[in-house]
Amino acid sequence: MRNLLVTGGAGFIGANFVQHMLQTYPDYRIVVFDKLTYAGNLNNLKPVADHPRYAFVQGDICDAAAVRSAIKQYDIDTIVNFAAETHVDRSILDPDAFVRTNVYGPYVLCEAAKDLRLERLHHISTDEVYGPIPSGRFREEDRFNPTSPYAAAKAGGELLVLSYFRTYNLPVTVTRGVNTYGPYQYPEKAIPLFVTNAIDDQPLPLYGDGSQVRDRLHALDHARAVDVVLHRGTLGEAYNVAADMEHTNIDVARRILRLLGKPETLIQPVADRPAHDVRYALDAGKLRALGWQPQIDFEQGLADTVRWYVENEWWWRPLKSGEYLEYYRRQYLERERTLAAEVLKS
Repeated sequence: MRNLLVTGGAGFIGANFVQHMLQTYPDYRIVVFDKLTYAGNLNNLKPVADHPRYAFVQGDICDAAAVRSAIKQYDIDTIVNFAAETHVDRSILDPDAFVRTNVYGPYVLCEAAKDLRLERLHHISTDEVYGPIPSGRFREEDRFNPTSPYAAAKAGGELLVLSYFRTYNLPVTVTRGVNTYGPYQYPEKAIPLFVTNAIDDQPLPLYGDGSQVRDRLHALDHARAVDVVLHRGTLGEAYNVAADMEHTNIDVARRILRLLGKPETLIQPVADRPAHDVRYALDAGKLRALGWQPQIDFEQGLADTVRWYVENEWWWRPLKSGEYLEYYRRQYLERERTLAAEVLKS
């Protein structure tokens, strides 16, 4: 592996991975291939924009000709696929893009990797393919039970990738990550949403009573996990990526408010979303056996992340306009009214 095509590399986790790889491997060349949807942002890659071993190609992973052209042009030997529609709430409102990007996109990449005989295709999956778990932790061999269009599409794409190993002996690996946070995360996701709203003294929309439990993994630890699996993982295998740092959503909201010196009265309960999973949790023992472990504890990681958003308003403030505001209205303001109506009825 020397020439990596990082699809979705202008997104949140992908951009953190690109920066990590360029800093870690002085002889690797990274080509980012990204459609630049609403969540893709070249500002995420600003720290490496002038790096001599970095290049950018705008393209859609569902476009087979564009994918193959980039592979040939840059003599790519490895694909790392971060490209995906990722927001559960949006998948409930409009599943179409999720099925296309998260299922058909991996198929296009598999076909290209097979036909062009690449050394590796690594696919980024999610803990949500397993569905909820009230207690204990999922292991890699546990069955999938996705509950949202997003999770179902990710499960389908991952299973397709793994099938290419079994059917065609395509050299693939997969990582399934827990909730990830850190710099460059689009402000529709919980932590950047809460932070940026709190900075502006706006309400923090919290689903239900906020008792949902999530494991929180810093983006740089997630990037290091993918790095380890790329170099030490067994072909045809999937690896859970978990931090073992579980917190409820309301606890995270309160921590953010304390860090910013804001009152808890900013927390605004809204009607819960359909099929909202109460808890996700993964056993990452298989990955830890390869030598990986998280290096950033949640308390410090959250403080650093809040500080990053405070110091980088130039990055997030332009994003919270236009399409974002329409989505925000549909997603939260209408749910706030729904919850108020339900309270009045009771």
